[in-house]
Amino acid sequence: MNLSVQRRIASEVLECGINRVWMDASKSEEIRMAITREDVRGLVNKGVIKKKQEEGISRHRARKRHIQKKKGRRRGHGTFKGPKFSRYPKKRRWIDTIRPLRKELKKLYSDDDISTEVYRKLYGMATGGAFRSVEYMRTYMADHSMLKEDGGK
Repeated sequence: MNLSVQRRIASEVLECGINRVWMDASKSEEIRMAITREDVRGLVNKGVIKKKQEEGISRHRARKRHIQKKKGRRRGHGTFKGPKFSRYPKKRRWIDTIRPLRKELKKLYSDDDISTEVYRKLYGMATGGAFRSVEYMRTYMADHSMLKEDGGK
């Protein structure tokens, strides 16, 4: 039995899509007789025609995943997205390199292990990216005998 007209009218009355209209199959003859919006409204009030609940996307899996991540799971290499420095930016890496270098230079200068000239030279070199670590800078200073106890300036 073709009830497409009634279905269309019901979707307008219920303010939903055609696919969300539910019709009682046992009352199909009564539905077929409804040809006006008023007739359809009467069937809706009787409960012969209803609006189906909207289908949604369940949050269950997302919540479960979130709990796992809070525990520290799901953090391996297989979950990484994007390049290395999107997770650990270049600026952060620079900060983590330059701060210890400058701290070490200030310590050496305040302990009077290096002269002002050497301090300024090494500070500028560090800012220019000449040293990748404090150990690397110490090796450079030893090779160029910049420390005062090594007979430097």
